[in-house]
Amino acid sequence: MSDTLNPTVPDRGSPVEGPMFYVRGEHHPQNGTLLGFWMYLMSDCLIFACLFATYGVLGRNYAAGPSGADLFDLPLVAANTSLLLLSSITYGFAMLEMRNRRTGVMQAWLAITGILGLGFLSLEIYEFWHLISIGAGPQRSAFLSAFFTLVGTHGLHVTFGVIWLVTMMVQVHKHGLIPENRRRLICLSMFWHFLDLIWIGVFTFVYLMGVLP
Repeated sequence: MSDTLNPTVPDRGSPVEGPMFYVRGEHHPQNGTLLGFWMYLMSDCLIFACLFATYGVLGRNYAAGPSGADLFDLPLVAANTSLLLLSSITYGFAMLEMRNRRTGVMQAWLAITGILGLGFLSLEIYEFWHLISIGAGPQRSAFLSAFFTLVGTHGLHVTFGVIWLVTMMVQVHKHGLIPENRRRLICLSMFWHFLDLIWIGVFTFVYLMGVLP
């Protein structure tokens, strides 16, 4: 084969200097990371599909308890939705600056994205605390169990996304926009926009339909 090397067997008494490669060129498959991350996102889609299906089955089982119309604060949820959607826009600005190799401006947009993500999590934690404080915890009914599981799983993903974002900011500060960091930022962009799409489904399917009689 043209891309292989015919190795020479060293003498028994001569030391081997370093590893011997039989294939020339880069050993990392081209676009292998992005392909693997797309496969991860598809598996995450299956997880959320199961959670949405579970909520669809249990979402009206109130066990003589409060319903979504009694509990949901739509202005608060709308504000929370705006924070997450705005964070997707600011991350898009960061990716544009990455293409222009303006590291400082990109870091600023990433910081704004992280702040918006933390604001989203803060309002979600406040909502959970308020529901539990009035006796509408996940153990109250099947509806609330499905609600806390679905919304809480999404919130956990956002938490991991913020941690990942902070980690990438540190990596860029130390090593700059090397190809590895650029690839990781692209993967984080896909993850962040994926969470926005999931939340649009949560906002529509859980909150807007939940307040209907």
